[in-house]
Amino acid sequence: MRIFKGLNPQERLTLKLHLFYSGIEGIAAGALLLTEFIFIKSLKGSNVQLAFLFQFNMVVFLFAMVANEILRRYTNRKVLLRSIAIISKLPLVGLAFFPDVSHQKGLPPIYHTFFLAIFLLYFMSRIVAIPSVNQYLKGNYRHENFGRLFSYSVTLQKVAMLLSTFAAGVLLDWNPNSYKVFYPIVGILAIVSIFQLTKIKFVQKEEVIDTPLWKSLHQSFIRIFQILKNNRAFRHLEIGFMLYGFAWMSTHAVITIFYERALHLNYSSVAFYNNAFNIVAIAFLPSFGKIIGKRDPRRFSLITFGSLMLFILFTALTEYYNGYTEIFGIKIYYMLMVAVFFNGLFMGSMPILWGIGSSYFCQPDEAADYQSVHLFLTGLRALMAPVIGIKLYEWAGFSYTYATGIVFLAFAIILMIWSEKRVAR
Repeated sequence: MRIFKGLNPQERLTLKLHLFYSGIEGIAAGALLLTEFIFIKSLKGSNVQLAFLFQFNMVVFLFAMVANEILRRYTNRKVLLRSIAIISKLPLVGLAFFPDVSHQKGLPPIYHTFFLAIFLLYFMSRIVAIPSVNQYLKGNYRHENFGRLFSYSVTLQKVAMLLSTFAAGVLLDWNPNSYKVFYPIVGILAIVSIFQLTKIKFVQKEEVIDTPLWKSLHQSFIRIFQILKNNRAFRHLEIGFMLYGFAWMSTHAVITIFYERALHLNYSSVAFYNNAFNIVAIAFLPSFGKIIGKRDPRRFSLITFGSLMLFILFTALTEYYNGYTEIFGIKIYYMLMVAVFFNGLFMGSMPILWGIGSSYFCQPDEAADYQSVHLFLTGLRALMAPVIGIKLYEWAGFSYTYATGIVFLAFAIILMIWSEKRVAR
């Protein structure tokens, strides 16, 4: 096959296992893509709880440094990852025992709490899985092939997400209680995907660590500041990520509310828009993988930050220019379709930039430390941004919240242009 052309035997095997892992992850991620909409539309959760639900996905990265220390001390990565997968993913099966939702009242508040707790536990595994994926791939892909091969796996993941999201949307419109069936399946598949990932050859640098964990954590935070202090280019990239991350996180949950309360979309319509941007992402992913392999991530980030800014802008304009047509029960807003195109560019470029951008500024044996810094800062901005976004919406409405996000993205773009011109890698 063409995608295996020019690869050595180890890269071929790694790519096969990585593709299988990504396909299963895509199926799980596609079903999860409607989680927030399910929570606010069917379960009738509150705005702030919705912010927490989105926040869990990112705020867990505050514990990235703890996870990194555990990974350094625990040499049997396969057993660790598989154990964490079972502990964090299996509770999704518990959703099968939730009562049926009431069309008007949703579920009692106690079930909102259980729902949030299950997904907090689900997302906790990311602080171990993501750095591990980075290490697995960095140790088996040559640098010149890294971006291209990574983009293939993301493309497959997006295709699987597309099919999974469509199926979930149809099922939910047919029966809003169908989430009690496919979420347990997602939990099982997520465990399978981690088991598949751990079949990739993994070589961990042997370290004799006799320092207490609390002292090692203190040293880890010192390393964070040292890396950010000494590597100016990486520091600028992370500041750009902070600005972009606040814009995205503060508007994401608000856009979910916008779909339900301003545009009155059903599940099939939300699935349609999610699939539409995923199709755009899939179309551009191979090109983005090649571009980032040849470009400084700060230049590549202009695509990511700029496309997100335009997505937010055209979503905001949908409130004022709200013409639409309805086909098979799906509301197709003309302005929102323009927004979806830019969201597709964002979603196509963001996983590559976010996943491997930090690796550009370090040596292979430093990848875990740099990725841990990146993840910790992701959790830091997630700590308040979603709730701030919800409060901005409740205080001033959709437009003001969107405008705030656009301003932050504009500053991020200006910083990236300045940094690439003034600061070498």
